[in-house]
Amino acid sequence: MKKITKILLLLNICFGQNDNPVATFSILGYDPESGMVGGAVQSRVFSVGNGVLWGEANIGMIATQAYVDVSYGPQGLELLKKGLSPAQTVKTLLKNDPDPHPENWPKKARQFSVMDAEGNVSTHTGDKASFWAGHKYGRYCSAQGNILASEAVVNNMVTAFEETKGHLSMRLLRALEAGQNAGGDTRGMQSAAILIVKKDGGVWLNNDVVLRLQVDDNTEPIKELRRLIEKAHERFDWK
Repeated sequence: MKKITKILLLLNICFGQNDNPVATFSILGYDPESGMVGGAVQSRVFSVGNGVLWGEANIGMIATQAYVDVSYGPQGLELLKKGLSPAQTVKTLLKNDPDPHPENWPKKARQFSVMDAEGNVSTHTGDKASFWAGHKYGRYCSAQGNILASEAVVNNMVTAFEETKGHLSMRLLRALEAGQNAGGDTRGMQSAAILIVKKDGGVWLNNDVVLRLQVDDNTEPIKELRRLIEKAHERFDWK
């Protein structure tokens, strides 16, 4: 019980939305030409990448946010492995959530998105998630966020993803930039992250991670994330 209490305390410090609400917006995306699936996120919270993005090659990608239950990530990937669709995975995660702290960490406020290895996606925004909260589907993508400036944030993210050409990392990055340009979260910026997976798609042997980058504490995290992604493009000659 002591370990559980410590974990909950840490989550409340990092992702708490009651006394010190934070805002998060993310996008999950799939590239049918390369087979890559990935996600990117920005938030006014320290090291957001540690609690939001979960991915496994040939399985899919999950984003967990808004009164986040981090276990949705690994649990969701396991459900996808068992053959459940993203929509079925979303329903199962919600059904199996015991909602242990409904007063200050309610299940009805959670937001998360599930994408499989073929780009099929299902997203849930709880009706108690902090305003403005919502999500929007696009072609091979889903953008979602909470405590945002407006619905334009997710709308612009989807448009940017669909209109950007080239490597999946740049499409995800442009989506984050478009979301921020539309007002982003209402509290500002602090951290950002990106994760892309594909079977044997990374450098070195038996590496399914195409790209994993985290900007944990920066006044302009998306700008720093762009610098790192551009460095990866230069290093690996991505087009």
